[in-house]
Amino acid sequence: MQLSEQEIQRRNEREALMKMGIDPYPADLFDVNVSVKDIMENYERRKTDYKDISIAGRLMSKRIMGSASFAEIQDSTGRMQIYVRRDDICEGDDTSWYNDFFKKRLDIGDIIGIKGYVFTTQVGEISIHVTDIKLLSKSLRPLPIVKEGEDEEGNKKTWDAFTDPEQRYRQRYLDLIVNPHIKETFKKRTQLVNTIRDFMNEHGYLEVETPILQPIHGGAAARPFETHHNTLDMKLYLRIANELYLKRLIVGGFDGVYEFAKDFRNEGMSRFHNPEFTQIELYVAYKDYNWMMDFMEELVERIAINLHGDTKVKVGENTIDFQRPWKRFTMFEAIQHFTGIDISEMEEAELRETAKKLGVPTDDTMGKAKLIDEIFGEKCEGQLIQPTFITDYPEEMSPLTKKHRSKPGLVERFEAICNGKEIMNAYSELNDPIDQRKRFEDQLELAKRGDDEAMVLDEDFLRALEFGMPPTAGVGLGIDRLSMIMTDSKSIQDVLFFPQMKPEKKVKVELNEDEKRVLELLKPQGKMTLDALKDAAGLSNKKWDKAVKGLRNAGMVNVTKEDDGMFIEAK
Repeated sequence: MQLSEQEIQRRNEREALMKMGIDPYPADLFDVNVSVKDIMENYERRKTDYKDISIAGRLMSKRIMGSASFAEIQDSTGRMQIYVRRDDICEGDDTSWYNDFFKKRLDIGDIIGIKGYVFTTQVGEISIHVTDIKLLSKSLRPLPIVKEGEDEEGNKKTWDAFTDPEQRYRQRYLDLIVNPHIKETFKKRTQLVNTIRDFMNEHGYLEVETPILQPIHGGAAARPFETHHNTLDMKLYLRIANELYLKRLIVGGFDGVYEFAKDFRNEGMSRFHNPEFTQIELYVAYKDYNWMMDFMEELVERIAINLHGDTKVKVGENTIDFQRPWKRFTMFEAIQHFTGIDISEMEEAELRETAKKLGVPTDDTMGKAKLIDEIFGEKCEGQLIQPTFITDYPEEMSPLTKKHRSKPGLVERFEAICNGKEIMNAYSELNDPIDQRKRFEDQLELAKRGDDEAMVLDEDFLRALEFGMPPTAGVGLGIDRLSMIMTDSKSIQDVLFFPQMKPEKKVKVELNEDEKRVLELLKPQGKMTLDALKDAAGLSNKKWDKAVKGLRNAGMVNVTKEDDGMFIEAK
């Protein structure tokens, strides 16, 4: 591990604190009785309530001014100024707690606990007058402190901002510290989930849990992740959907079940796709897809109102209105509307030729359903900005969906498209076990043609259907994509605390000849005095100092002072 000068300095400060008898990571409770938000919102109205406060947070700035200093503390609710005076935190004539501990050993990023009282400075800023201060956790890495100022034209300018997306996603903990405003995105996501849960519970539906590790990856057309169960000595799959298990519960006698599910699809990654994603699936007995359209648009309208106080939500350059009722197109109507071509009566060969004319990429593994889906995706989906239901899909595209009651060749399915992307998918669920078996068998034929997203045949699910499943409406709503829309986020990574990332590139440390020599002499011993190693290396003072400094910066050695001298130790 290569260490910077600041990281080395902070490690030295950690050692110095311990020698002062200060535990840099104390175990005892620090009783917090107030937050920054509470103070800032209520102090002016209730000043007498803030005479004896205890608060904890991260030290974000320090301005040393002789025997008194100003600093800033940041907790989970905000940031505010604190005032530290030497004579208030030191006992008697011993000024070390201020001059040594506070001024020299506390760094930006350290987590501290303070006690004191709230007051208003001469310039009108609400602040905390500190009477006691305690280190709760020593930060060994410096924060990327954002600097703000004005350019020559008087415009506000920011320097050293932590804005690189890859760094932000990879080090989300750091992102949350230095860009606290992003917490609002995740608070809104939680509010969104809670709104859905409350809505489902109001209607009497039961929240359940179903297996994530499954012997058969069913319920959707997607490529799965594989794993192995050692005890059972069998291959298992991370679920791509929880649909087939929830339907088993409908067979078992529940009238309405839902689950917030982590699902996994071994597919491409983009700003709209993450291999691990969250959706809610709901199944309600004795309902159909028409009922489900009404139910879901009412739900999403409520989410918009709860999060924004309005049905209108600003997303990029668009204002999306979730007020009911939403626009509705059949799939063939949508394709004809956006391309001018009626494909409703076309067979596979003609569809392939039409796709070619429209510039839609295809390959030989695509059957009729896949071709239609590609045409819709390329020519229609991206143009649907306002929430729109696309209904009545071709039978070949929907192997788990009931045949349309009045339109031969179609099924009772809808997708909701918003801001150019699908946010939910729903069916009048297929409950005829004979028809379902045939649909699965058709999927097996597609798999033979090379379609690695074709569904597999699930015998246990067919057995469950043979016991009888009532007419049922089911839906899957994507939490991540809906969160993107409701928080005006450009990428799915912005609404996931820890999105999937490529492995971090390791920095290869190149040692010079002197550093290699010192390390080769040290490694067999493990630990030596600095003087003994210096004599063995036979380097000049300048080369010796440079070699030791380089090895310390690379995180390959530790140098410590002990009772019998200075020691160097290989890591």
